[in-house]
Amino acid sequence: MVTITRTNSDNPGFIELVKYLDADLAERDGNEHSFYAQFNKISKIKYVVIAHENGQPVGCGAIKEYAPNTMEVKRMYTSPEHRGQGIASKVLTELERWAAELSYEMCILETGKKQPEAIALYKKNGYQRIPNYGQYAETENSVCFEKKIK
Repeated sequence: MVTITRTNSDNPGFIELVKYLDADLAERDGNEHSFYAQFNKISKIKYVVIAHENGQPVGCGAIKEYAPNTMEVKRMYTSPEHRGQGIASKVLTELERWAAELSYEMCILETGKKQPEAIALYKKNGYQRIPNYGQYAETENSVCFEKKIK
């Protein structure tokens, strides 16, 4: 059974999962990885969600404030052997719920064109494609999305 836990970026399970995420992204992004990595530091993230199965961390995600009414979804990952079971959708739903409880109205996110599974996840969960924002505005391999949560 999968359980969902709210925590922060000091959680050892989150730190462990992010190591696997970063290794996967380094492989997918190739030479562009260092550009993306600079925007994905995990220190001092207050809002982290972890999915556990039998006490083991199997998926995660985080949100951090982007603007006064907008949270940015970060560090979404599900271990390969647990993919296809709806874990990422559960994590994403909990992040959206938490953002709404904190009075945010929208979630935005960036993912890469080399991550078709992530693009499919966000579309399936009601995210709409938007022009690339902020540091991703001129980045060819980035895809950005938003979803109104209130």
